[in-house]
Amino acid sequence: MDLLLRLLSLMFRGTALMLGLAGTVLALASLGGAFSDQLDALTHFAPFWLAMGLAAVVLGSVFARGDERRAMVGLGLIAVVACSVLMGPDLLAAARAKRLAARADDLKIIQFNVWHDNRTPGKATQWLLDQDADVVVLVEGGGRSSPVVKAMKAYYPFLVSCAGKRVCDTWIFSKKRMIARAGLYEEGRELPGAWATLADPKGAFTVAGVHYVWPVPAGPQQQQVKRMTDAIARFDKSSTIVTGDFNSTPWSFTMKRQDKAFGLERRTHAMASWPSGKFSRIGNAPAPFLPIDQVYAGSSWKTVSVERGPALGSDHRPVIVRLRRIAP
Repeated sequence: MDLLLRLLSLMFRGTALMLGLAGTVLALASLGGAFSDQLDALTHFAPFWLAMGLAAVVLGSVFARGDERRAMVGLGLIAVVACSVLMGPDLLAAARAKRLAARADDLKIIQFNVWHDNRTPGKATQWLLDQDADVVVLVEGGGRSSPVVKAMKAYYPFLVSCAGKRVCDTWIFSKKRMIARAGLYEEGRELPGAWATLADPKGAFTVAGVHYVWPVPAGPQQQQVKRMTDAIARFDKSSTIVTGDFNSTPWSFTMKRQDKAFGLERRTHAMASWPSGKFSRIGNAPAPFLPIDQVYAGSSWKTVSVERGPALGSDHRPVIVRLRRIAP
């Protein structure tokens, strides 16, 4: 019995040391994302580095003694602190967010990567129609999700897509009349996105939607940030709304730079939207853990509420944001 306990203790201490070392190295390397796009790819997994650091602290505290305990706990705490630097601002913003009582004149907008391999397109369609949102931005509206786009076309009187490319399947649907609209591929910007300027009693405003590539390999996503920043620069920042599947978490330096470059306020904070359900042939997620679907809005909009929608056969959950116009 004593031998078994010693072996278990050794196993837990070894695990604590391994997690502490790996978590610390990866968390500190993630901070290097401030200078390197390659290292910035590690920042998206900061929740994992944080979990490794916390596990090292707990296991080291319980199963180790003396200098060994101090080393394991110390390594774990370094990982925790590094991840707190990365994730803390967005988590605090989410904690401070206040929900307001909805009003009939609020703008309801849905951002949803409906997924080209959607497993229940009928369910996704019915949910979207039941929401009766003022504006819906869909990405990956092709493949098995095509029936969703077809139903939305029949329901919404105004729409625009990114146009011109087979892989470009971003759509904006609106109840409000579109004064002007275009696809970003159509404009030669090589972005799977679109924009539309909508008529409104308080003054026209522009909604843009986009779908970025993955953060690895480094480089292409950062180029898309620059192209999207240029694409929306022509619109009035105070009233512009930008949504998208940015394939980037709020604690990445790429998104921090985008927040600044857009000159808009990101209204989604730590709202995990991916992965959802069976997101690959072998992967099944009980709950999303990465916030990569975002909604930005200018200063003339006040956030009423931000919610995550249900599982709808996509590898993403929809994000529902209600905004209130507070200035013309």
